Amino acid sequence: MTLPLRPDLVGLEPYGAPQLDVPHLLNVNENPYSPPDVVIKEIGEAVHAAGGALNRYPDRDFAALRADLAAYLERESHVTGLEVANIWAANGSNEVMLHLHQAFGGPGRTSLGFAPTYSMYPEYARDTLTDWHAAPRAADFSIDPEVAVAEIERVRPAVVLVASPNNPTGTAVPIDVVERLAEATRESGPDGASSVLVIDEAYAEFRREGTASALTLLARYPHLAVSRTMSKAFAFAGTRLGYLAAAPELVDALRVVRLPYHLSAVTQAVARAALAHADLLQEQVAQIRADRDACLSWLRERGFTAVDSDANFVLFGLFEDRHAIWQGLLDRGVLIRETGPEQYLRVSIGTPEEMTAFRNALTEVTGQ
Repeated sequence: MTLPLRPDLVGLEPYGAPQLDVPHLLNVNENPYSPPDVVIKEIGEAVHAAGGALNRYPDRDFAALRADLAAYLERESHVTGLEVANIWAANGSNEVMLHLHQAFGGPGRTSLGFAPTYSMYPEYARDTLTDWHAAPRAADFSIDPEVAVAEIERVRPAVVLVASPNNPTGTAVPIDVVERLAEATRESGPDGASSVLVIDEAYAEFRREGTASALTLLARYPHLAVSRTMSKAFAFAGTRLGYLAAAPELVDALRVVRLPYHLSAVTQAVARAALAHADLLQEQVAQIRADRDACLSWLRERGFTAVDSDANFVLFGLFEDRHAIWQGLLDRGVLIRETGPEQYLRVSIGTPEEMTAFRNALTEVTGQ
């Protein structure tokens, strides 16, 4: 039997980092700290309450959850004016990005990003039959605004994706550069329309002091969308809840392409329970930031190249055979990620015990 697989999918493998049973999992940028018991208890109570109505479809537009997310973003990023109409959510920020490409991409349209960056971006484009164009980042993995604006004017993309902090490099984009990109994308899309500028702030809560969120620009740019997730700072990766803030007109476009009832009643209940304890869930964020900076210093003291990070991970190198280093760490029970630019590896920031295991393993494998 031969299946009518799309020709562009022939021979491709599914996306996914290794999921291995090893003592120290430092490869997918998870928060290493479980939710506190009091939050777990209230999550259980929320699920129990939702269970009584599981014979009914959930709130299709999840207004209560969107209101909670708007309130959280206003507190976290010191912005005002966010309402239910400004917020969208889905099963992880991956689905949010897919909705954006379903609504604004498609055949004959282009999505533009700045490489190296998150490896799923080209796949969102591929899955929606959108062309993908990768513009280069500078040698220090920053975005040169002159180069970026020139590429936007040349390519005229429907969607522009900018991760800030960037994955896998950890590089944050200064707010003045985001503003340059927002100005450049006002009329750079198909047929003179705007390009949709997506600032992916999945790791925003880990950014260093003084690094402003693109949320501060939302009121001025109706073609700007700022994406977030509960997976990282909320220690909620298993829940699958991503969201964005944007102008109501942009959010309404995403409502057209989403599948009916795409957020289950259980997901909505669990996410709302967590948002009620946002401060408690994020008590470990400062510790992770401090441990990240300590990891950067330790790597540099031993002669490694380590990239400044505003996220909960560190990109480091340089290795002639990075796979051998990766395998050597794995053999010692430490799983990190072989990703990003050649000669680099990426380590997620774990607990102090996990970071000690990483340092000991790396020292043994490299002799540094």
